[in-house]
Amino acid sequence: MDSSYSVISKNSYVELQKQTQPKLLPSDEQRSFVNDFDDTHNVVVHDEEEADDLDFDIADYSLVHGKSNQGGSGIYGAVFNLTTSIIGAGIMALPATMKVLGLVLGFVLIILMAILSEISVELLIRFSVLYKSRSYGEVVQFAMGKTARVLSEICIIVNNGGVLVVYLIIMGDVISGSLHHIGVLDQWLGNGFWDHRKVLVLVVMVVFLAPLCALNKIDSLSVTSAASVALAVVFVVVCFAVAAIKLIEGTIDTPRMSPDFSSKEAILDLLVVIPIMSNAYVCHFNVQPIYNELEGRSPHKMNRVGRITTAICVVVYASTAISGYLLFGVATEADILTNFDQDLGIRFSSAVNYVVRIGYILHLVLVFPVIHFSLRETVNTLLFEGSPPLSESKNRSLGLTLILLALIYIGSTMIPNIWTAFKFTGATSAVSLGFTFPALIALRLGKQSNTLSFVERFVSWLMLILAVVVSIVGTVGNIYSIRSKSD
Repeated sequence: MDSSYSVISKNSYVELQKQTQPKLLPSDEQRSFVNDFDDTHNVVVHDEEEADDLDFDIADYSLVHGKSNQGGSGIYGAVFNLTTSIIGAGIMALPATMKVLGLVLGFVLIILMAILSEISVELLIRFSVLYKSRSYGEVVQFAMGKTARVLSEICIIVNNGGVLVVYLIIMGDVISGSLHHIGVLDQWLGNGFWDHRKVLVLVVMVVFLAPLCALNKIDSLSVTSAASVALAVVFVVVCFAVAAIKLIEGTIDTPRMSPDFSSKEAILDLLVVIPIMSNAYVCHFNVQPIYNELEGRSPHKMNRVGRITTAICVVVYASTAISGYLLFGVATEADILTNFDQDLGIRFSSAVNYVVRIGYILHLVLVFPVIHFSLRETVNTLLFEGSPPLSESKNRSLGLTLILLALIYIGSTMIPNIWTAFKFTGATSAVSLGFTFPALIALRLGKQSNTLSFVERFVSWLMLILAVVVSIVGTVGNIYSIRSKSD
């Protein structure tokens, strides 16, 4: 088959470029882009019976951005990176959501959010490949224009920045202690100048986080991602084992099975907890970077990565949420790690506490650079549009890294706890990135390219409606919660 593409230098950040016409932007030329894609590559499907073949057709033209389809990370390396993007600080807040929602509704929401998130990721992959979009913001621009792209990139910055602030808050809580709980260093060495929270967090950032964040490629983090997933699994296994032992011994209080509607405070907690759940599976901003570096990439292979990742996350989330709530009941904190400073009522309780807390701090240290990578890329795209990638500009990459780390550190010293951060990002940026934008992308681009089946269109509308409702309810709940506390 004749091709209108030619290979240019591999040192360039784009391997293929079209000779006959310039790159088209999502303006009035957008439809001509779709038509040209149809005429040249035969990927646009015009009836629902052929929709199932979409992955095969697109897979032949799977370049989104990067050097080639060879090299990069394998499926399991991509799974580790995507899993790391999902399993982070959000897992620490899930037992507290169980305390509010009850075991039954909480478990159902974990499953439901997983299914909707995986559908949204697969739709995002499909249209990113179809429109050869290099980033989350670019596919948003093809669907809804430049203003929407800027808004989506702001959401990524707010969400990822907020998540990284939460990571530092958790590290401070565990190492130095919080208002009601003692830190690891306090238990080891007692109070002293070495236990100053802000200094400890700064040391962790400079010594451990900054070197990892300075890396320019996300596939360079595959090994650390694998280690972080292993540490998360250790945390889950320990929590589950301890809860099982206490359940067998009959020392666990009867858990709540359904939400509590007995007070105004309980209802307000219920309103803000669902947006917190929406934080749980948000990884969409890392889908394109991970896809770009996937060896032999294709939509079918990336969908496999997404499904394996979702299955892992469901098991990890459900096990942690249920076992954590069973262990601590009504005393479950927003950051459950802080609960592990007390006697668990089992043998070797002190050793188990140290393993859980220190192990998860190491997990967060390894997750931090993966989230920072997409944050830095988004800031770079927003501020330096049209410039070469950061991999070709080490000075700009290092400068952005230092500035972002400084701002994240300052934020961690100002926000009181992770619940405050999660309930605001969950109701705004997280729900937008995970559900609102992917649904709008599918509905707009699916209509133009005629590649969306009836069921997919229905699910997209359902996601969009649910996202809007969750965002409105969560925002209103947050406002009332702040007002009630101030009163």
